[in-house]
Amino acid sequence: MKGKKESEKENMKIVIVGHVDHGKSTLIGRLFFDTGSLPQGKIEELKKTCEAMGRPLEFGFLMDSLEEERDQAITIDTTQTFFKTGKRNYVIIDAPGHKEFIKNMVTGASLAEAAILIVDANEGIQEQTKRHAYILSLLGMKQVIVVLNKMDLVEYKQGRFEQVKEEMHKFLDKIKVKPEFTIPISAREGDNIAKRSKSMPWFKGKTVLESLDSFQVKKREASSALRMPVQDVYHIGGKRIVAGRVESGSISVGEKILLLPNGTETTVKGIEIFLKPGVKQAFAGQSIGITTNDPLFIDRGNVVCSENSKPSVGNEFQANLFWMAKQPVKLNERLSLRLATQRIGCVVSSIRKRYNSSSLELLGENAEQLNETEVGEVVIKADKPVVFDDFNDIPETGRFVLEKGLDTVAGGIITACGA
Repeated sequence: MKGKKESEKENMKIVIVGHVDHGKSTLIGRLFFDTGSLPQGKIEELKKTCEAMGRPLEFGFLMDSLEEERDQAITIDTTQTFFKTGKRNYVIIDAPGHKEFIKNMVTGASLAEAAILIVDANEGIQEQTKRHAYILSLLGMKQVIVVLNKMDLVEYKQGRFEQVKEEMHKFLDKIKVKPEFTIPISAREGDNIAKRSKSMPWFKGKTVLESLDSFQVKKREASSALRMPVQDVYHIGGKRIVAGRVESGSISVGEKILLLPNGTETTVKGIEIFLKPGVKQAFAGQSIGITTNDPLFIDRGNVVCSENSKPSVGNEFQANLFWMAKQPVKLNERLSLRLATQRIGCVVSSIRKRYNSSSLELLGENAEQLNETEVGEVVIKADKPVVFDDFNDIPETGRFVLEKGLDTVAGGIITACGA
């Protein structure tokens, strides 16, 4: 089956997460190499470097080399790397730590549609493996591949694969992450990345690339409730344009809309999309501008929604919170809440339960503080009304981050309205 033309290909954003040294850079390098996605001359340069060091070809070095170029604004973008298959183009969101990962994903700037969780089959599951898995749960990631890497170091033994797979799946079940594929690989040797491994004839499943290609690019469901957080308001050519990204649902010219939290009603007069005149309807995932029939006061942080399916508006909500800062958070400590384009002062007013994010062990109830990498069932109290949804209903307006000063200190999902 022939691949699509480049102009016809869809894009899918993915993240690759896991414990440090479990082979993320090597896997990314191998994906680039096996899909012919490397800059011209790069693999020859890498071979010469490895030969000069008396080492076999190391794909991890490839990422180091590309990162040097990235720092100099050469070849690839500063935050994203790309490879392609016959079916689609893939964008790997590069978020090396908890904070960068959660901040990028929760704010929606780089929302991934699939994830690869990498585990060293020789070393086994580590604490950071479980924390990164928990973050995938926190973000509601549905399309997940688990790869058990470095199978060459365990002599490609099926028994070791099954042992680590069972342990991993037991933990993932607890946090409600259901991987669609679990694949034994050697990123260094190329086993089960693009081609089936001759060293593991016992494995009958898909390769990594086949698994990725079987995933679906996120469908923009027009039937879901309209949510468009306001990014800014511009005055262009005599028009007052309300700009934002449609996070869910759809919006049409002539439609009655509601602006929250103030509850003002109006009608959509026009939809503006750059270089696309005459647009009558826009869908989730599109960044647009709208004009309204009424000259209303609209500001960044307001949320455009439909009259018949409203989000919650209130000063308090219950949430599951993943605390990332070295210093613990204490009850009623001043923080800043970021939810979509809203930014509001807040406090954690109650920590009903706190858990170890790796073992999920209950550490205490009605606690006074939440420590680094712990998970809490908490109540957030904001200084003024917040527009939000239950994460299970509309994830885009049900996830948030907390900041202290300029630092992102926590990420969370909303589980219920009120205290």
